[in-house]
Amino acid sequence: MNIAYRSPLKKGVYNCVGRLKQSGGCILNTIYLGLGTNMGDMEANLDRALCLLSERIKILKSSSLYETEPVGFKDQPWFLNMVIEAETDLPPLSLLCVTQGVEREMKRIKTIVNGPRIIDVDILLYNDERIEAEELVIPHPRMLQRAFVMTPLYEISPELVISGQHIKDIMANLSGEKINKKI
Repeated sequence: MNIAYRSPLKKGVYNCVGRLKQSGGCILNTIYLGLGTNMGDMEANLDRALCLLSERIKILKSSSLYETEPVGFKDQPWFLNMVIEAETDLPPLSLLCVTQGVEREMKRIKTIVNGPRIIDVDILLYNDERIEAEELVIPHPRMLQRAFVMTPLYEISPELVISGQHIKDIMANLSGEKINKKI
């Protein structure tokens, strides 16, 4: 099935060959994903990841792009980050397989913890669920301390409540890495 995907990064509609199934009565789950890159053509990396993701999830909203300083390992280029809101009929661990599949498809290689990467796709939220499995923790365990996650998340969902905390309150107490909205 060809899927028309409107890139938030470029004008126009791109056709991605996809496998997105019609919901046909399935219950759709609201998810938030964080995407980041600091290698190569970063906008093209994000656009490619969004295209690949759109094969399996329905993207509803996407944030602006944010340039952010690295967290942890500092001797690397700044990142380009964004957050998307989407719907999926996939259960959480299947969604994790999809996000990891996008990283593999784009040839992500993990060499250094918090090091350079062509793409990083993290599941931030899955409905209001709390999940603690060996391979997946939702909400994302460090998201509340990361400006590169919370700032774009607040942009697209300013009324969101995360683990009983209103996002406005989280933002009011947020400190951390430098972040600049890309124009």
